[in-house]
Amino acid sequence: MRVNRFFVLGMVFAIASAVAAWSISASVPGREHPWNSSAMKATYVGAQLRQLSGADAMLVLTYELKNNTNTDYRVSDGPGYILMSRVKPDGSLNSQDQIRVSYPIFLPAGQTSRIALQIQRPLNWPADNDPELQNKLTDFVTQKLSDLDGLVLFDQPDRCEIDFPSGWQALTSDIKR
Repeated sequence: MRVNRFFVLGMVFAIASAVAAWSISASVPGREHPWNSSAMKATYVGAQLRQLSGADAMLVLTYELKNNTNTDYRVSDGPGYILMSRVKPDGSLNSQDQIRVSYPIFLPAGQTSRIALQIQRPLNWPADNDPELQNKLTDFVTQKLSDLDGLVLFDQPDRCEIDFPSGWQALTSDIKR
């Protein structure tokens, strides 16, 4: 049985064209998967203010993070992970704050874990013997968070968006040094 040379060349051309079309369409910007905002659910737990130096403070916001997927998930602070604040009143995103994940998280499928987010800000720390110490620290925290409606982590490799809602409206008793 003799194979028609034109038939073989036509098949090779058709396969090559299909592979080329697929690779071009896969590389076109804007054709990425949509952001998955339901894979992880964050719930606000509390805040803590820590003194870093005489002129800097770190606000640590703690959340419970629930993995709603059937796959394990990792959260870290590094390339591919972008943390932004969501500002009031329109919910627009702001990347001007220095927000970081405190430590890497491994979250098995269907499990819950604690995660801490750090926001570093300048603060002239009041003296220990200042009678208004607690009020000054509380005012600092509420002032810095009053314009925020939450935080958002974008995991670019997994196209996962994690919304960290605000919950800090009543920050008076859980601020610790």
